[in-house]
Amino acid sequence: MKFTIQSLILLISAIGFSQETIPDLLKKHNNKSVPYISIQELAMSKSEVIILDAREPKEYGTSHIKNAIYIGYDNFDIATVSKIIENKQAPIVVYCSVGIRSEVIAEKLKKAGHDNVFNLYGGIFNWKNEDFSVFNAEGKETDSIHTFNQEWSKWLKKGVKVYD
Repeated sequence: MKFTIQSLILLISAIGFSQETIPDLLKKHNNKSVPYISIQELAMSKSEVIILDAREPKEYGTSHIKNAIYIGYDNFDIATVSKIIENKQAPIVVYCSVGIRSEVIAEKLKKAGHDNVFNLYGGIFNWKNEDFSVFNAEGKETDSIHTFNQEWSKWLKKGVKVYD
């Protein structure tokens, strides 16, 4: 009986510790080629920051950070973005769900000569997890976040999970 209880405790602990976190994902998939900006740093920023959403249309339409400009990921076009952001020194923050796709897009922005580009650490999931507001396609505050699929939804701890 004692062995069974100890084995059960060990198994539960192993499962709990094996759960991948957002920091684990970012360490695994990102190379830190673009500096991160924290949720708190962005929220408290006093300067004019251009916020770019590097997710897909369904994700952005479900919700996005206020005043974020949709630029997409699969169909990202640097020429279009360069027309929108002519000032190469303008501070830019790129985000996606957790910060993986946004690093790829931020790298493209840097390669195109944008010098002041940051990747939002933890993306919109951490933004919502930290109780910051998101807005739907009509500009109204919402609790819904498009999590891409059920697997990715595990990193969103607050809000309503939406996926197809």
